[in-house]
Amino acid sequence: MRQTGGGTMGYDIIVLGGGPAGLAAAVAARGRGKTVLVIGNPWRDSPLAKAERVDNYLGLPGRTGAELVGTFRAHAEELGADFLTGRALSVMAWNGFMVTVGSQVCDGQALILAPGVVRQAKYPGESEFLGRGVSYCATCDGMLYRGKPVAVVGRSKDAPLEANYLHGIGCQVTYVSAREPEGLDRAIPWVKANKLAVKGTQTVTALEADGADLPCAGVFILREAVAPADLLPGLETEGGFIKVDRAMATNLPGVFAAGDCTGLPLQAAKAVGEGHVAALSACEYLDKRKEA
Repeated sequence: MRQTGGGTMGYDIIVLGGGPAGLAAAVAARGRGKTVLVIGNPWRDSPLAKAERVDNYLGLPGRTGAELVGTFRAHAEELGADFLTGRALSVMAWNGFMVTVGSQVCDGQALILAPGVVRQAKYPGESEFLGRGVSYCATCDGMLYRGKPVAVVGRSKDAPLEANYLHGIGCQVTYVSAREPEGLDRAIPWVKANKLAVKGTQTVTALEADGADLPCAGVFILREAVAPADLLPGLETEGGFIKVDRAMATNLPGVFAAGDCTGLPLQAAKAVGEGHVAALSACEYLDKRKEA
């Protein structure tokens, strides 16, 4: 790891996702001497870790999912990969990639996307008003709405904390979710609703919640994960999956992808193989940049 200006954590490669693909990428990259940061949710929350029994992983039959993922994680840790638990909220491509995770900013020269399948249906109006009132990052955009009414759509465990943050900096927050939130500041009103839609003209003017309009200037939609195409505008997808070539390269320079996010079959063996290839390709990309 290297420190850059403003306390930013700097690495050769940032991996988004701590499942089999991301961990395999970390192992391969460390084998080539690159510094690596893996950003993701707690590994025990991964779909594979919750599997009762895995019999089709070569050479390791009869393991539980937790045993497999735990072994993968330990391997990456032993080789010196760094880990950051959290959700990537934004990515900016500038002299590499700046990734925001909560209040932290991480800097990488190459990026490997391995988030698994982000299963999330967009709300009506969400895509149309992204950047014009719709945000996925309270810490990134909160100050833009200081003194203004905002709606927080809570779809993640830490959404109440982010709503509390917005309230603390002076936003007029209304929290919207299907279930009563835990840890929400009592001063923040909660609206129970299931069917949501973002409304506006040039910018957001309201969040429709079960047919009733909540006037607001901004809507913060806080899910467990942000879809890669939302993090990286211009990222090419096909059939809902990230489009890659045989080197696991995407259409964006320096960005590679591996695992379930690239398409079927959704299998650990495929994810591990793709993660390895993506890391080798990322290392080659970095080496060529140094030579240029």
